[in-house]
Amino acid sequence: MTTDAITRNESRMRVQHRDEVSAQLTADFSYTNPMQVPTLSKIAVNIGLGEALDNANALESATQDLMAITGQRPYVRRAKHAISNFKLREGNPIGLALTLRGVRMWEFYDRLVTAALPRVRDFRGVSQNAFDGHGNYSLGLTEQVIFPEVNFDTIDRVRGLQVNIVTTAQTDEEGKRLLELLGMPFTR
Repeated sequence: MTTDAITRNESRMRVQHRDEVSAQLTADFSYTNPMQVPTLSKIAVNIGLGEALDNANALESATQDLMAITGQRPYVRRAKHAISNFKLREGNPIGLALTLRGVRMWEFYDRLVTAALPRVRDFRGVSQNAFDGHGNYSLGLTEQVIFPEVNFDTIDRVRGLQVNIVTTAQTDEEGKRLLELLGMPFTR
């Protein structure tokens, strides 16, 4: 990363998108306007906490893990309806969610691609079939300990999380090419 990018508080991945990826995407898809070039819009991270009904500490522990991973405090998702078979009442906490934008989004994406995903056991790449038809990508992670910020000794339980990467791409092909150029390790 250049020193002028550091002074402007830009992440390494954002600078790479601006300097290299946008030119490659323009060449690949023949964009006529620089505003047509797809970019990352936001990243939503969610953790489901079904165990929060039985374990009061699960919510606080998962909040601390998510804050360490993303650098942002998540908000508590609450049940909208009561479901007696699951012993769930309306208003009970059932998950955590947050949305990353701007510098935090680019930093999280950089850490996800360069540090976290390669730490997954028997990693062979992520699926190419998790696009939604509009260029957005969903990724499920089975354990939060793949992030270097989470200390394995301090966690109470291994939890999975869902990462939704929202792009400005119009098609899955454009979204896939954008993420490929930004370093997402897709399977072949």
